[in-house]
Amino acid sequence: MMRIGVDLGGTKIELVALSGEGSELFRKRIATPRDYQATIEAICALVDEAETQLEMTGTVGIGIPGVISPFSGLVKNANSTWLNGHPLDRDLEQRLGRKVRVANDANCFAVSEALDGAAAGKEVVFGVIIGTGCGAGIAINGRVHQGGNGIGGEWGHNPLPWIRAEEFNSTECFCGKHDCIETFISGTGFVRDYNQAAGAQLSSGAEVMALVEQGDAEAGVAFERYLDRLARSLAHVINLLDPDAIVLGGGMSNVQAIYPALPDRLKRYVVGGECRTPVLANHYGCSSGVRGAAWLWGRD
Repeated sequence: MMRIGVDLGGTKIELVALSGEGSELFRKRIATPRDYQATIEAICALVDEAETQLEMTGTVGIGIPGVISPFSGLVKNANSTWLNGHPLDRDLEQRLGRKVRVANDANCFAVSEALDGAAAGKEVVFGVIIGTGCGAGIAINGRVHQGGNGIGGEWGHNPLPWIRAEEFNSTECFCGKHDCIETFISGTGFVRDYNQAAGAQLSSGAEVMALVEQGDAEAGVAFERYLDRLARSLAHVINLLDPDAIVLGGGMSNVQAIYPALPDRLKRYVVGGECRTPVLANHYGCSSGVRGAAWLWGRD
């Protein structure tokens, strides 16, 4: 059975068609129209193009930067704000003439990495995206754990654990709260923290890490703060969920120095002082979300 996955982002819509075994049959990316009805039409045109070219019909899964409320049936929490308040799944189903599954893009990332990615075969996988923002998703036996409120995995909008005096009430999040995990461990948060400490105006985590590698003392201290905050945040998840694996995605997941540095730091915060939870770099990179959307329909 062919599975079609769509990653609906704020700037691009990407479609991939996978065979039943997971091999890629078709891929295309287009710019996202910043209009709800135009977005519906763009997704449907991509599906039509893939199915016409492949001469097959497939299941359709969509990853979105938000969730569909289980109560209202409408999109909420999407930073692509033109999606909010609309019944995206129902409108797509009517247009395509079949059932459509929709999930948060971080949950799609977790499913992809759990099924045939870095955590393939693991029962409980916590997938983390640390880029411009910070999101997470939970996959259990290769399926999304969305939760009764539709917000399973919204870890980035909990307060930073074991917060210190100098951290308290120090950041403001777009969600309206202060000191959210996202504001500290996203790539944006890492750069902000360094710039505030050093009086600098860098724009990316890669620039800060280049200074770390050059032996810059202020950048090195900022990276140590980042590692400690990331360890505290992940230890909170381990204490609650105790996943079989944690997979990192997003721009900060490309910082290779994170992976050998985390294990000892996690032990400082995990209950009992023991922790062997593997923290893994993703296997599919920016393709994980769109592949996970296709896998919302599971395996054959």
